[in-house]
Amino acid sequence: MSATLSRGSLQPGQQKLAEKFTILNDRGIGMLTRIYNIKKACGDPKAKPSYLIDKNLESAVKFIVRKFPAVETRNNNQQLAQLQKEKSEILKNLALYYFTFVDVMEFKVYSIFVPISLFLQTVNFDLTKNYLDLVVTYTNLMMLLSRIEERKAIIGLYNYAHEMTHGSSDREYPRLGQMIVDYENPLKKMMEEFVPHGKSLSDALLSLQMVYPRRNLSADQWRNAQLLSLISAPSTMLNPAQSDTMPCEYLSLDAMEKWIVFGFILCHGVLNSDQAALSLWKLALQSSTCLCLFRDEVFHIHKAAEDLFINIRGYNKRVNDIKECKEQALSHAGLMHRERRKFLRSALKELATVLSDQPGLLGPKALFVFMALSFARDEIIWLLRHADNIQKKSTDDFIDKHIAELIFYMEELRAHVRKYGPVMQRYYVQYLSGFDAVVLNELVQNLSVCPEDESIIMSSFVNTMTSLSVKQDGDVFDFRGMRLDWFRLQAYTSVSKASLGIADHRELGKMMNTIIFHTKMVDSLVEMLVETSDLSIFCFYSRAFEKMFQQCLELPSQSRHSISFPLLCTHFMSCTHELCPEEVSEAYVFKSCIKKKITVDLGLHFDSESDLASNVGDHCSRLIDRLILFRSISRSIVGMTMYNQATQEIAKPSELLTSVRAYMTVLQSIENYVQIDITRVFNNVLLQQTQHLDSHGEPTITSLYTNWYLETLLRQVSNGHIAYFPAMKAFVNLPTENELTFNAEEYSDISEMRSLSELLGPYGMKFLSESLMWHISSQVAELKKLVVDNVEILTQMRTSFDKPEHMASLFKKLSSVDSVLKRMTIIGVILSFRSLAQEALRDVLSCHIPFLVSSVEDFKDHIPRETDMKVAMNVYELSSAAGLPCEIDPALVVALSSQKSENISPEEEYKIACLLMVFVAVSMPTLASNVMSQYSPAIQGHCNNIHCLAKAINQIAAALFTIHKGSIEDRLKEFLALASSSLLKIGQETDKTTTRNRESVYLLLDMIVQESPFLTMDLLESCFPYVLLRNAYHAVYKQSVSSSA
Repeated sequence: MSATLSRGSLQPGQQKLAEKFTILNDRGIGMLTRIYNIKKACGDPKAKPSYLIDKNLESAVKFIVRKFPAVETRNNNQQLAQLQKEKSEILKNLALYYFTFVDVMEFKVYSIFVPISLFLQTVNFDLTKNYLDLVVTYTNLMMLLSRIEERKAIIGLYNYAHEMTHGSSDREYPRLGQMIVDYENPLKKMMEEFVPHGKSLSDALLSLQMVYPRRNLSADQWRNAQLLSLISAPSTMLNPAQSDTMPCEYLSLDAMEKWIVFGFILCHGVLNSDQAALSLWKLALQSSTCLCLFRDEVFHIHKAAEDLFINIRGYNKRVNDIKECKEQALSHAGLMHRERRKFLRSALKELATVLSDQPGLLGPKALFVFMALSFARDEIIWLLRHADNIQKKSTDDFIDKHIAELIFYMEELRAHVRKYGPVMQRYYVQYLSGFDAVVLNELVQNLSVCPEDESIIMSSFVNTMTSLSVKQDGDVFDFRGMRLDWFRLQAYTSVSKASLGIADHRELGKMMNTIIFHTKMVDSLVEMLVETSDLSIFCFYSRAFEKMFQQCLELPSQSRHSISFPLLCTHFMSCTHELCPEEVSEAYVFKSCIKKKITVDLGLHFDSESDLASNVGDHCSRLIDRLILFRSISRSIVGMTMYNQATQEIAKPSELLTSVRAYMTVLQSIENYVQIDITRVFNNVLLQQTQHLDSHGEPTITSLYTNWYLETLLRQVSNGHIAYFPAMKAFVNLPTENELTFNAEEYSDISEMRSLSELLGPYGMKFLSESLMWHISSQVAELKKLVVDNVEILTQMRTSFDKPEHMASLFKKLSSVDSVLKRMTIIGVILSFRSLAQEALRDVLSCHIPFLVSSVEDFKDHIPRETDMKVAMNVYELSSAAGLPCEIDPALVVALSSQKSENISPEEEYKIACLLMVFVAVSMPTLASNVMSQYSPAIQGHCNNIHCLAKAINQIAAALFTIHKGSIEDRLKEFLALASSSLLKIGQETDKTTTRNRESVYLLLDMIVQESPFLTMDLLESCFPYVLLRNAYHAVYKQSVSSSA
């Protein structure tokens, strides 16, 4: 696929620039890896070469270092005597160190910086990037070399041993020794070296003046621009993401800052002559206090730059600029990056959610994904580096307890790319062949001057793309040759005296950069993920890794994202390099990051390092298992309720259910990586949440929601702020002066009650029912006291319902009439809420266990009337547990049975129960005078909840007379007769105030009969003319229409 160019006219240093840059940059990373490991080894007493700490060689080492790089063996036999004995071992054991330093010297020699024209922003991106990468790699390598304090001792020892063995110094030693001496102060030396290359380097850096400031914006600017949002402009959602600077959009901010800081130090003269260069440099100095040299080795920018410039004449202004930028970085950089991370958490969450729902958008919006990953990676690396090198007293900006969430969304995006890679590949294959090839061909045809070699390579691009097809079954797409050819073309057209200058054809450069991005979407997705989202640097910040992990576990809202940290370990292999093969080991990767967490915090034990390395999956499984079982899930789920005892605020059941399901989905992904049964874990934890307290004695979601519904929602119903609307099957807020802090409908409608049933399950709903019944029993106890206070009057009224005048005089003697009706209404409200809960439970169980629920329902519906009550109650209890409605509520029977008093005989208890029904019946006419008693057809009830009396009367009667073994049907007939008689009397009243809502109260009789399994309409008509009911319905509906009008 690669076309070949012949360039005989090029200068030797300008030939094969693309190949040289590629090879040298890769080799430079390898050299950095080896030098880094030498530095770490020399800094560790256990790993340091033994010859450097051997007491017998101490005087010899000091002598060699003092004389370095000179070699004097003749007149120092006494000091070097011990060295004579160890020479062969020294040669053998220090060879790796010595020749690594030699390789660094060779790398320095072959690093090339030739006069070329660089335009990062638009045209020769690859050439400029590789050039700047090589400058920074070279700078970092020489600085890291200078930090190895034992470098002179190692090189000198090896050379003296070589001298003693072979009679002469190693042939590389003179140049190597001189290099070590020259680079004692590496930056100062390199500033001198780069004087001839200042123009090329400054041109490359100045090409960043449109790219870097645009990437280094505040979170507010990102937010105002709706950065990374796919839904901000729905009409363009399917349009491919385009940019004139495509590869610059996901270019690492960290890399650009290193280019700028190190680059302008090396060509510092331009800072005094070009205001754009100075502005760019100052912006980079204000963003960070330190930069990464390699892994966890950092470079403190401001101190180093100040030390260099303070000794240069005429640089006082630059020194002052550095001091000002340092203050700015210390005071504002931490806050700026913290706000960026906060923005990116929400932006990546939105992006991941949209792509999860519509993975097809990964095609046109792939650029957004890699931008998001790059932005997030830069912010995480910045935090990691600065948190380990804090230079200010306040550390708040360097502690991010939500970092796991950001990493989690990065991993989610990475997973989408891996999963839907074929979708992206198919999209871009068609894009390349159907659009890019056509546009590029037009651009090539329109070139006014195109030498033969350039024409050949451009034609090869067009032919390669035109021949593409999604039907190339079995073929592996490989555009590496095409990308290398474009790199070569950039090099050939950027050197001086090029016949085709790339700077004169910017549209061609823009188009080719876009095409190169599209080819990477076809054959290099894994490499793109590494380039934009590699977090292997965590491997070298083990303490920070552990601290972040611990914070994640301790914060309930973040523990759901704890899988991020095991997933991070999969990045660690990408930090290795083939020039340092000893690093390629899983034991090395996991040793510094999770071994301590597993062995110490979780009490696990490994016999050896090999045990850890060979059983990573097993240990990670045990880690996650312990984490979820004992420290995370239960607290996290309770935390998701967001219950605030002071303000009585709590999450809606549907919100909690969504959160729990999302939590389960995330944790179930663990099963893809380790052997663990997450379903079993969740079953155990959620089962505990259906109880009043969990295994640790802490409140559960069952206790929190039960308490909230009783003490907050139902209490506000009693206070007249909320009404039960049967038509909506929900509780609804009423207009009041003091608005409630919550919307009752959002917590009590059908969907919310079903969500509550899903969360609490049958056990939790049973606990809720028992709590409701306890409140009802306390109200019934108070009602009985009121009955006892009026027992004589009620006894007379029970037998005088056919004597209107006598009943009227007796009624006037009754006390606490309003209290009786209010308490019965409260009971009705509680029972209405329980009915909603039971209906929701039945719906949920019918979805989960339909055959079992239908069997229970069939069993209940076919109980013979003559069945013993104890047997019937057992069936009712089973039915009630399944959410089925019963003629007699078993939970209410149990609650009221506990009220039996030892001082009162069963006969007296029975009498009080009968008189309670009498009391309620004769009190009902007083409801007509209440202005809130008006019936509303729209809600099928009354705003003061008196329609709930129907449920209260029927269920209280059924429970009481089941307990006292009386006839429920007879007692309800008696109630109906008394209530009908009492209500008929208000039909004869002339006082409009007393009868203002007479028709609305009449309807209560119909509701009581409709609610009751023991009463019939025929029975009602024998007591209360149906014509009155019909007229009452007509009147309330007519009144409702006129009110609406």
